[in-house]
Amino acid sequence: MADDYYKELGVSRSATEEEIQKAYRKLARKYHPDLHADKSEKEKEEAKQKFQQIQHAYDVLNDAEKRKMYDQFGANFEQMGAAGNPFQGGGAPFGQMDVDFSQIFGGAGGQQGSPGGFEEILRQFSSGGQGGHQSRRQAPQPVSGQNMEYEITVPFHVAVLGGEHVVSLRKQDGTTDSITVKIPAGIESGKKIRLRGQGQPGAHGGSSGDLLIKVNVTQHPVFKRQGLNLSVELPVTVVEAVDGAKIDLPTPHGTVTVTVPSGTSSGKLLRLKGMGIKTDRAAGDLLAEVQIHIPSQISATDREKINGLGGAWHDRAVRKQLKW
Repeated sequence: MADDYYKELGVSRSATEEEIQKAYRKLARKYHPDLHADKSEKEKEEAKQKFQQIQHAYDVLNDAEKRKMYDQFGANFEQMGAAGNPFQGGGAPFGQMDVDFSQIFGGAGGQQGSPGGFEEILRQFSSGGQGGHQSRRQAPQPVSGQNMEYEITVPFHVAVLGGEHVVSLRKQDGTTDSITVKIPAGIESGKKIRLRGQGQPGAHGGSSGDLLIKVNVTQHPVFKRQGLNLSVELPVTVVEAVDGAKIDLPTPHGTVTVTVPSGTSSGKLLRLKGMGIKTDRAAGDLLAEVQIHIPSQISATDREKINGLGGAWHDRAVRKQLKW
């Protein structure tokens, strides 16, 4: 694992939280294992290792407390959590103290060999009391391990269609373990995935804790989410809006042909049933909002033709409903 997490993400040590997140999203999209499925085994392994390094660097720098510790102590700060034993180094343990009890009590308990003397007390203490009989030690009770929390960021298309995400976990012994998390289709940003038994190990035979993974979802450049529905703006030309047209529209489930009716105005919603987000229980719709595209450069000839249009083409009554 790289020691310079700032270099791993390609940001300066004074980078803001927003700059760190932006750099992570860019690198995550570049090296995510899902995007290298068609590569050679060597290339896939290299991408996986690189992605794990990026993920771990982001986990540290995106956490204010971890970042502060990293800046102060370096990459080994995570191994500095175990405090020293307060009973070591400050004097000898009780069983090793160099004390002559005969000098304190005037011989072996007052009278040599007398019953009930200090020697007998020590003998009973060392044998567990109860008249020298070994007491039964109660077996320790099982202790369950602590839950662990983790936060990941996945691309928009992975949240919609489902997929996998590799998580790198730092164990208590300092080693790193990689876990492949299955992302269910349709998961919303902020939701948590529970992996049972993947948390901290238990003690004395106790069960391990769980791993709770909070999922953050990146934004898509053109598609937006509304529950299980997806929305997108559909640009059309003036001619397509006037005469009607059939337009190819990409969706999460493949490209479909959308029919734009003749005389369609900007803002009209075209609903594609079942082409939104699909889960095991339901399927949303895809809402395409028509946006008529006007060229920024219009020739004089075309402008004359437009101005020559009459009737409804110049009817200002279209704004009669525009009131305060």
